[in-house]
Amino acid sequence: MNSPNRLSAAFAKPHPALVCFLTAGDGDTATNLDALVAGGADVIELGMPFTDPMADGPAIQQANIRSLGAGTTTADVLRIATEFRKRHPEVPLVLMGYANPMIRRGPEWFAAAAKEAGVDGVICVDIPPEEDDALGPALRDAGIAPIRLATPTTDDKRLPAVVEGSEGFLYYVAVAGITGMQQAAIESIEANVGRIKKATDIPVAVGFGVRTPQQASEIARVADGVVVGSALVDLVAEHGADAPGKLRELTAELAGAIRAAR
Repeated sequence: MNSPNRLSAAFAKPHPALVCFLTAGDGDTATNLDALVAGGADVIELGMPFTDPMADGPAIQQANIRSLGAGTTTADVLRIATEFRKRHPEVPLVLMGYANPMIRRGPEWFAAAAKEAGVDGVICVDIPPEEDDALGPALRDAGIAPIRLATPTTDDKRLPAVVEGSEGFLYYVAVAGITGMQQAAIESIEANVGRIKKATDIPVAVGFGVRTPQQASEIARVADGVVVGSALVDLVAEHGADAPGKLRELTAELAGAIRAAR
């Protein structure tokens, strides 16, 4: 099964997709990712650690610092992805990060390496649609979905540029701010998701600030997917070697809430 097919299968289930994020190299990533899958994650987002993660709040910033402090490299991230793909042939895997590690050796190199590792999609936070040429064509040529971000400030004039060339799903950032800090009002999320869905057929997943099953359930009523990151990263920080059990537990609660939402 090739890359976009795994993603489209995840969003074609009878319930919205639960997208779970962890930072690569922070703790025992392989075991922690397996716990997310066991708990019911539909899509895995693997963060590529970076020195200046400008869209991320304190939890993920600290995870980046821990990972880089442990010596994690792009090669390590790709190895984690490769091993994950061997263990979980059907679960979509998305790399999320920043431009520098993705394009410093050339976008074609990165796209080829990601494809070889079994990656399905890439979210690059700091390449705007206007600079798509920096990475988008290389990803598409490799059969990897470039996943774009829309925010509450993406107005109707700019929205077509954001959805054009986006594949897999569109990531709606529910707050004009950083990850994990505040939760947007469900009315705002509903209005913006509705607006985006008029502009594109691809699924819309909502993230930034989703921490509890109750929040996930509310969003699942209006969106095609729910993204949870900081709440999971916090468990890795807090529980260390005991994190897998806690991750599985929270993921199962989130998945249950999302499945019951409709």
